Amino acid sequence: MEKMAERGNGFSMFSEEELREMSCVKVVDEYVEVTCGCTSHRYGDAVGRLRVFLNGDLQIICECTPGCEEDKLTPAAFEKHSGRETARKWKNNIWVIVNGEKVPLCKTVLLKYYNQVSKAANGSQKSQNGHRDEFVRCTRCNKEPRFRLRSKEQCRIHHDAVADASWKCSDLPYDKNSKFFRITCDVEEERGSRRVYRGCGRSPTCKGCTSCVCFGCDICRFSDCSCQTCTDFTSNAKA
Repeated sequence: MEKMAERGNGFSMFSEEELREMSCVKVVDEYVEVTCGCTSHRYGDAVGRLRVFLNGDLQIICECTPGCEEDKLTPAAFEKHSGRETARKWKNNIWVIVNGEKVPLCKTVLLKYYNQVSKAANGSQKSQNGHRDEFVRCTRCNKEPRFRLRSKEQCRIHHDAVADASWKCSDLPYDKNSKFFRITCDVEEERGSRRVYRGCGRSPTCKGCTSCVCFGCDICRFSDCSCQTCTDFTSNAKA
């Protein structure tokens, strides 16, 4: 095992004893990284590097072949990319090396934070992470109105706006019974000095942290949406 960092979030995520028998472990401030893989009966082993973040996020950098450009895959996407025949069971199909043996992720400590976040989201319908305000540029007036992401309805409106390459201020739906007000191209754009305040509970001028940036929860991911982000989240939640 590679030498562990002496300081940082990565060191506090798991004890040295929990990681001692795993192969190719790297611990840095933001995450713990370990070599992982997924085996296809047709194509053999696809190897990657799994990064485990304190907020429960999981990312895999694929190294299945020299020059593979698949980067920051979700476990479900990596499982599919590997050609695994029985997909949608990534917790069982993706493995790490422990004492020289391939051990499914579900039998290791590496899913501890992922499971905690999933349980919190499923139990309370609230993300363990926050949802900071976001901005989307209008293709007509070139202004960037603020989107507040405090409810599932608000998150869906922002989600659909981001997915629309030709989104305009006038596309924002209006409902007199909702908390949304009508945004038009005639509305004056928010001052630049105000735009730095994005609703983080830790710091008003935060540029992005685990308190205000959500990597996916039941509020901001949608089972009826076919985009890759929502599809991956739905697949992971069912696994």
